[in-house]
Amino acid sequence: MNTNNKVNMEENKTTGKYYYSIGEVADMFGVNTSMIRYWEKEFDVLRPRKNKKGNRLFTERDVRYVHVIYQLLKVKGYTVAGAKLALKERFSDYEERIILLETLDKTRGFLLDLDKSMAEKQKSLKH
Repeated sequence: MNTNNKVNMEENKTTGKYYYSIGEVADMFGVNTSMIRYWEKEFDVLRPRKNKKGNRLFTERDVRYVHVIYQLLKVKGYTVAGAKLALKERFSDYEERIILLETLDKTRGFLLDLDKSMAEKQKSLKH
């Protein structure tokens, strides 16, 4: 998952956005929208809502499914069949890990921002 795009997802959360477009989801993971559509076709767990125009509307949970699928296929190198089996047998384990990774990433970002802020304050006190 691209670190810069995680920031975009976090900004969306703070604005109260409940749904993400397929383009936003694709950007979060650095893949094409066609890849997201393919995963939707292949993985039964991934079923975003569609509006009247037929545009996909991904919830936070849908994004988490995409994240798990991304980890299995792109990071761990599973085949589609292997990823389907892994999801069927151990999705809750993968989901917990993804939530933990997201929490750790947010905490890391917070601590880096805090460190930067403290360094700036310390610098201004020296002058």
